[in-house]
Amino acid sequence: MNQSRAEIVREYGPFPDAVRVNGVTYDGQHVWCATGDKLIAFDPASGNTVRSIDVAAHAGTAFNGEHLFQLAADRIQKIDPQTGRVLTTIPAPGGGGDSGLAWAEGTLWVGQHRSRRIHQVDPETGAILRTIESNRFVTGVTWVAGELWHGTWEGDESELRRVDPDTGDVLVRLEMPPGVGVSGLESDGGNQFFCGGGKSGKVRTVRRPKRASATGRGSDATVASTSR
Repeated sequence: MNQSRAEIVREYGPFPDAVRVNGVTYDGQHVWCATGDKLIAFDPASGNTVRSIDVAAHAGTAFNGEHLFQLAADRIQKIDPQTGRVLTTIPAPGGGGDSGLAWAEGTLWVGQHRSRRIHQVDPETGAILRTIESNRFVTGVTWVAGELWHGTWEGDESELRRVDPDTGDVLVRLEMPPGVGVSGLESDGGNQFFCGGGKSGKVRTVRRPKRASATGRGSDATVASTSR
């Protein structure tokens, strides 16, 4: 297992009227943040907020190239990002104990915070297709270049972890500085992660470590904005 300190590249926020950042996702142009009672989008080049959608946004957020998906209590909402309208909902696998959310391989990947799991979920029905066990609390979840990553946050300690999508074994650990938590997690499709900072109201970018080759499950399963 490779273990190192996380390299924080940039910080955004806090954002006006956003007391916390829960989930985060990236649509290839803007970063979307779940802030409790709204989704906000900001330009990662300037850091400026460009729009917001009034919708329940309690935990993870994902984007599949066309629609936003948002955890809200015990359900997952499918949202039209142009109009802000909730199109459909499906039950969340944790019944309200859900945390991170990602899109890859045509399915949703849902983190279970205190249950320490990641579920692959059918986006049409909410049926659980498979489950990966973790040995730490799971916050944000993302895929990039065939790599499955998730955030952890317990007490004063937080990490980004790359795990084997078949066994759940931890392959890489990036330790965040003490007191810097990771709530949501998303990749930009390249060499950076966007990390929600919970009650800090911030989003931080963390450099993704390089590896010699990107082999493994779903080599095309990068972040939602670039995979489908």
